[in-house]
Amino acid sequence: MDWPLAEFAATSLLIELTPGPNMAYLAALTLSDGRRVGLAAVAGVCAGLGLVGILCAFGLAALIDGVPLLYGLLRYAGIAFLLYLAWDAWSSAAKPAEESVGLGTAFWRAMLTNVLNPKSALFYVSVLPLFLDRGRPDVTAQTLLLAGLYVSIATTVHAIIVLFADRLRPYLVSGPHETVIRRVLAASLGVVAIWLFFGTRR
Repeated sequence: MDWPLAEFAATSLLIELTPGPNMAYLAALTLSDGRRVGLAAVAGVCAGLGLVGILCAFGLAALIDGVPLLYGLLRYAGIAFLLYLAWDAWSSAAKPAEESVGLGTAFWRAMLTNVLNPKSALFYVSVLPLFLDRGRPDVTAQTLLLAGLYVSIATTVHAIIVLFADRLRPYLVSGPHETVIRRVLAASLGVVAIWLFFGTRR
């Protein structure tokens, strides 16, 4: 291929290694509920990013970028959902592990968080097009291929974060201070929501 796949992969990796909502959420969820729940959330993130990528290949990203009202609705819905997750994690911090987040719940919450995050769509409209070969007739196919590559890289990075957080879990979330630590993690999700509020203003 005569277009820069390697450069796009490197750019995607750097973007995913930059701390953001997914990284914070997955680390906090894994520390609170364990590796299986964290990996279920990774699958949800993958599904969410993949769905947005497919929709953006057919024009959704340009629509979101060009309609301020739609961007704002997605932005506020995503922030509100993160705040809900923070509240839910805080209120369930004292519950036993078996009453914590289920695998299906973790998957759908992570998927919805990424679908409602306008930055997910804007990646496809602001970064990905820089690596397209406009001289070729298969721009949609190129977009889908690059979106698949991005989702694969993001999923790998997120899975590593979950596995690393799971290794730390026995040392950070155990003993008499477990409830306090879980509530600190829940509060961190609220901080992520506030960060997203200011970081996505246009």
